Amino acid sequence: MSVMTSVFSESQPWAVLPQERLFLRSLIDYNAIQQIPDIWTIAAEQFGEVTALLDPHSKPAVSLTYQELHQHIRTCAAGFQALGITPSPAGVMPPCISLFADNSPRWFIADQSMMMAGAANAVRSSQADQEELRFILQNSASVAIVVENLATWKRLEPELEPGSLQFALLLTDETVPNSTICPLWNFSQLIEKGRQNLSGFTPHLGRPSDLATLIYTSGTTGKPKGVMLTHRNLLYQICLAGTIVQPQPGDRVLSILPTWHSYERTVEYFLLSQGCTQIYTNIRQIKKDFATYAPQYMVSVPRLWESIYEGIQQQLRAQPLGKQALVNRFFHLSHLYVEAKRTATNLNLDRGIAQPWQRGVAALQAALLWPIHRLAHAIVFKPIREKATGGKLKQVISGGGSLAKHLDSFFEILGVELLVGYGLTETSPILTVRRSGHNLRGSAGQPLTGTDIKIVDSETRKPLGIGEGGLVLARGPQIMAGYFNNPDATAKAIDPEGWFDTGDLGMILPQGDLVLTGRAKDTIVLTNGENIEPQPIEDACLRSPYIDQIMLVGQDQKSLGALIVPNCAALRQWAMDPSNAPATGRFAESDGLPIALDHALTPEEQTALQHPQVQDLFRQELLREVKNRPSYRGDDRITCFRILEEPFTVANGMMTQTLKIRRPVVMDRYQAIIDEMFSS
Repeated sequence: MSVMTSVFSESQPWAVLPQERLFLRSLIDYNAIQQIPDIWTIAAEQFGEVTALLDPHSKPAVSLTYQELHQHIRTCAAGFQALGITPSPAGVMPPCISLFADNSPRWFIADQSMMMAGAANAVRSSQADQEELRFILQNSASVAIVVENLATWKRLEPELEPGSLQFALLLTDETVPNSTICPLWNFSQLIEKGRQNLSGFTPHLGRPSDLATLIYTSGTTGKPKGVMLTHRNLLYQICLAGTIVQPQPGDRVLSILPTWHSYERTVEYFLLSQGCTQIYTNIRQIKKDFATYAPQYMVSVPRLWESIYEGIQQQLRAQPLGKQALVNRFFHLSHLYVEAKRTATNLNLDRGIAQPWQRGVAALQAALLWPIHRLAHAIVFKPIREKATGGKLKQVISGGGSLAKHLDSFFEILGVELLVGYGLTETSPILTVRRSGHNLRGSAGQPLTGTDIKIVDSETRKPLGIGEGGLVLARGPQIMAGYFNNPDATAKAIDPEGWFDTGDLGMILPQGDLVLTGRAKDTIVLTNGENIEPQPIEDACLRSPYIDQIMLVGQDQKSLGALIVPNCAALRQWAMDPSNAPATGRFAESDGLPIALDHALTPEEQTALQHPQVQDLFRQELLREVKNRPSYRGDDRITCFRILEEPFTVANGMMTQTLKIRRPVVMDRYQAIIDEMFSS
């Protein structure tokens, strides 16, 4: 299905639908600019003394106004040119600088000052594997490197050839040692170089088609590929994101995702272009920062909302049984209310397009349940929301993975509006997103103006109709320029007509909403020939309070199996309940059920996870949650599982930086356990 053909040229990059112009009237218009750094001159004039970047957890804390941010970017850009960065002529790829660092105001300044100086950058976390960083540095043909700190430089230095780089820069003010590889500078020295060069500095005047950044894919199935994103790719998102959210100057935004990732990065550019205050947080501080800063916006991935949900559930489970029963009753009635409201407004994915009489009945049900929902909101949901999120959230944007339906419903009941988006690094990244006025829970939303989405048969590539499931293809101004120095991979991903193969499976509904059903390469094919998409089943299983993480397996097997990371806090609470006592008597401390998987498990704890009643608990949880899925089939049943003693994390390589499970890595790590599970 095509949703408006984009109008695209250097002077007229895209057209906006008439109804969307209303959303953009209160926002700063950046349609006339040519490159990303042009934003900050306008932002400094518009927002001046408004705080742009706040890092309360750095030592010392850092706070920069829009005027200060702009000045820092200009000064550092002048510094980069003083260190030898020379803009390329029109039509020639700009010089590339590798930027291996993590979230901080200095990362943002480095990123934008490189572009203002006339360079592109190749970005990655400083925590990434040393071999991966070396590969990116070499593959991107970087002329220089900017790193988090001296420790990061020392990890890379031994493998570098003398003279292979023009210079290296630390984002810290550490004392720099002599290096045989290239001149080494710290951040304060870059600032000083820039000040000395500022009087003669002119920001690079590039074109929208110039390369802005290289973002490398995770490389779980081979060598990472450098995704080439141009200024045009990113500006398209920045200029149209205002049709989705309309922030006001001074609105607070919590930033927790990797700032170099396309999802976080693009939304940061947009929110900062509209005068928001970006506050850097991390997983240890986020609960406190929600309370301290009460943000209006947040961008994150499903894993964060799962964590917030489970934190609330854990607190509720600690309440007296009578209070638990009352709260659960309120949640049940409010769930009935939101379901009826969705049906009445034709936004109930499970029911499809409702008949007029069905909508009428649903509207009556919603009206009858409204007073109860309002009462529940006042005495239960509002206090929960304020404690969990600070209570000021206007909207939160979730992307980077599938959001389980129970999370969608839970936050809707709390009054937190979740706008789920969909895209890939190769699409800069936004393709589709849900709107406030059309928030179809369970969907990935509708395409941005100028973006085309179509569904084709994965084998024949024949276009499919409304409601038919197949491979998702996309076309629009946000599609990458290609994979760097990899024409074969580019030709495989983008056909001659400009359609990008997302590798995702889905279907388009009558109103243009995209519903994702799985990932083509993640599909599990059983021996009976049935194709199983694991994500929806995994999302259903995560409703269980005892399951923290889960990954389905079963390729070429008779049935599905699962690798489970337990929620040990909930499991321990269950074990201490006398009604769940084993036949031999109450679970005791000596049974060793762990409180959290944050340490190497003792032999006693490992044994406890294999206790017959613990195993039976998980068996019943899997059976119930899978069967409760609206589209349950017999082949969805999970017949075997193993409880793991280590969670999937970024640190152990089993999750990406945006907290998605790296299925090939997990499969490789636990292949022996999987083989044993299916052979027993």
